[in-house]
Amino acid sequence: MNNYSNQLKKLGLEIPSILLPGGNDIHKWPVIACDQFTQDRGYWEKVKEITDSAPSTLNLIFPEVFLSDSGAADRIGNIHSAMRRYLQEGFFSEPGPGFIYVERDTPFYKKRRGLIAAVDLEQYDWAGDARPLIRCTEGTVEDRLPPRMDIRRGAPLELPHVLLLIDDDNDSLLPSLGERVKNTAPCYDTQLMMDSGNVKGWLINKDDDISFIIKKIEELYSRSFGRYDDSITAEGKLPFLFAAGDGNHSLAAAKGIWEEYKKMNKGKGTELSHPCRYALAEIENIYDPAIQFEPIHRLVFDIGFDDAVSLLSPLPDFSCRLAKDNGELSQLCAASTAANCFGIICEGRYALIQTSAEGIATACLQPLLDNYTGKNFRLIDYIHDGEELFRLANEKNRAGILLPPVQKTSLFKTVGRLGPLPRKSFSMGYSCEKRFYLECRKLF
Repeated sequence: MNNYSNQLKKLGLEIPSILLPGGNDIHKWPVIACDQFTQDRGYWEKVKEITDSAPSTLNLIFPEVFLSDSGAADRIGNIHSAMRRYLQEGFFSEPGPGFIYVERDTPFYKKRRGLIAAVDLEQYDWAGDARPLIRCTEGTVEDRLPPRMDIRRGAPLELPHVLLLIDDDNDSLLPSLGERVKNTAPCYDTQLMMDSGNVKGWLINKDDDISFIIKKIEELYSRSFGRYDDSITAEGKLPFLFAAGDGNHSLAAAKGIWEEYKKMNKGKGTELSHPCRYALAEIENIYDPAIQFEPIHRLVFDIGFDDAVSLLSPLPDFSCRLAKDNGELSQLCAASTAANCFGIICEGRYALIQTSAEGIATACLQPLLDNYTGKNFRLIDYIHDGEELFRLANEKNRAGILLPPVQKTSLFKTVGRLGPLPRKSFSMGYSCEKRFYLECRKLF
């Protein structure tokens, strides 16, 4: 393999040395991203039952549903111990440096394509006014970073659930990689638990394939200058190549640990080449038809129906219409011609809220919710599926807020011009479509 480091550095990338689970039957190894099913302990108990003490990424992650439980420090210690044990016992296969081309079938779509790469945290920043090469699409909640940083700090391994988007409207990269590998055997091919589909991965380590990847990403890089934001800085027009579509808080935590490492090792001469400068991520094309943007609904705690309606009443040209049940509320939301609308589900009662506030729905909604929750972020949760929201919202002292559909085609231009959207503005698919942990990389 040739040395491509200089070309890749400009693009914010590095060829990773991937670790894969050993053995032929790896069904119990991959589990879903830690920030899914945050109100469903039963889901995670079922995952524990399925893995049944087998080697599994469940032992290497901290599902967020358990973050409020006691014993968090012990759990993190167990995660680090499991990582070290898997390394010492020779559990992993090491196919060598290379990218991984991924094809994921979900219950809703076939062949969602991706490319596993290491991304340079020096070219990423989650600050709202930052305009780096790799940008977050949504606001980052600083209070959510410490637990994730605690897990990554001192961890010998990382596992990715970060999804980075590229704006490849010609779909020139990923389908072509699929054609290049179609006559070779994948390095993994497994069903995913809990009826979440299938995933296959192929190692990309041949010089001509890597040159092809670099060429196509360089084309996207070159045309990104000024494509999304016409403003001129002291450095000229800024490139915007990757947008964090999922897993931004995990990427922000990795950035935090990297900044800590640089500070502690400043002046030693080797700090800028350390593995924790990079983070594994899957690169996907925003125009992939298997990627659908879904709204992330809100579940608000310690609130009743009347107060939930009152909470949204400051919206411009506010109106409220009652509905008889879930079905009618969903129909009213779908038929609404207002600039924005929201559904409220609480205490067995239903209401359609309409407003003239334009733009992405979270822009007018989130400030009202932030004012309600203050610094108590436990008063709100973010739910990816409408049916799950309806189920959860009918429990006592909580209200569900149903959000309208999200359009994905203007994402890069909106983020390029305005910076990150309000946090949790959209989700790339339903919960069962989220990325499963599978590949690993050494950090220390």
